[in-house]
Amino acid sequence: MEAGAHRQRRAGRRARQGPDHAGGIGLKPQRRDWLPGYLFISPAILLFVVFVAGPLVAAFGLSLFHWDLLSTPEFAGLDNFKQLVTDGATVRAVINTFVFALASVVTHIGIGMLLALGVHRTMTRGTKYFVRTAYFFPFLVSWAAVALIWKYVLDPAFGLANYYLSATTNWLASPTLALPTLIVVDWWHTIGYTFIILLAGLQTVPAQLHEAARVDGANAWWRFWSVTLPVMSPTIFFATVITFIGAFQIFDPMVIMTQGGPDGATRSIVQYTYEKGFQSFEVGYAAALSLVLFVVIMVVTGLQFRLSRRWVHQ
Repeated sequence: MEAGAHRQRRAGRRARQGPDHAGGIGLKPQRRDWLPGYLFISPAILLFVVFVAGPLVAAFGLSLFHWDLLSTPEFAGLDNFKQLVTDGATVRAVINTFVFALASVVTHIGIGMLLALGVHRTMTRGTKYFVRTAYFFPFLVSWAAVALIWKYVLDPAFGLANYYLSATTNWLASPTLALPTLIVVDWWHTIGYTFIILLAGLQTVPAQLHEAARVDGANAWWRFWSVTLPVMSPTIFFATVITFIGAFQIFDPMVIMTQGGPDGATRSIVQYTYEKGFQSFEVGYAAALSLVLFVVIMVVTGLQFRLSRRWVHQ
């Protein structure tokens, strides 16, 4: 009698808890709902741990040691970080990279917007397709091929640049011209990506807003300033963030075209990290440099998001 009453009480408790417990699967309803979600995001979490969080932790650990990849690592504490402050080459590489990134953002957003406006307004459909393809095509070419092409174009003896300018300038050997030259080469290679982003943003501006502004007597400049730019501000913000992050990690043209010269005038922070890690085999110092790169990009991106509250239209 007592066992029968116990079974009845347990059956009643299961009935009150619902069909999930009565089914005997052993999971509470909320936990069973979470499980598919965790399974769906598990590949992304695994990739993040392997390719982002893991290397970041490893870089921080390596930055605390002196290690040349062959001998036993020697604990160095914060010596590698102290060396960052006194190493003139590091300071110059950071300045070069900032100049390159800021110039890249200004030229890509400014000229990219002008190109997008020109293609969006005044061309036939066939011409638009041709221009889009023409501007985007260099972005599909590898940096190695682009760098070699431009080395021939800028060659002081037989390059096309000096031929059409009737000059004898050694563009890549001049301390004052080498970095601006690389900025131009980078612009030629990657402007197509920014151009496509801005052109897509222009196509989302409602025509009714322009018609309303035109009826109110606004001229073309005022319509662009008061209608086009506010509506496109999220697109411009996205292009600005992406362009800065990409430019701050520039590596290939410096290595292939100038090897960081002349006298470090074009050395970027990523190139200097590579040189320290895989040429000088100062692995700990290279890890500290990579952490500096990470912190700078994170801080500048956070600052961009902070400032975006003042000018990005929500």
